[in-house]
Amino acid sequence: MNEQKILHKKPEKQKHLNIVYYIYLYKMKLHSPTLESVLMVEKIIQKHSQELGKYQLWKKLPKKMMYQTFQTILDYLEKSGKIMIDEDGCVIWTWDPEGIKKILAKKLKLR
Repeated sequence: MNEQKILHKKPEKQKHLNIVYYIYLYKMKLHSPTLESVLMVEKIIQKHSQELGKYQLWKKLPKKMMYQTFQTILDYLEKSGKIMIDEDGCVIWTWDPEGIKKILAKKLKLR
């Protein structure tokens, strides 16, 4: 019976890797934003564009959110071209679909 316990015992290294992987997955899931969260951040950025930095915007959110989740949303918005962050850390809303519609309606040539 003692031999069976030894055969089924997991090596310590494997056990440690499982714990590290679990923590990684937990953290990744913990900071995954919902659509509601993304829309809430977009709305607050549009309202305070060119006025506030990241931390101040985070404090203005109507619902509490982890700062890491907020950072993830900002990264997404920046990569998708909806915002820019200037050298002073001020967040600027750059997405303007209405302006694009006006340009397309006038049939202006774009490069």
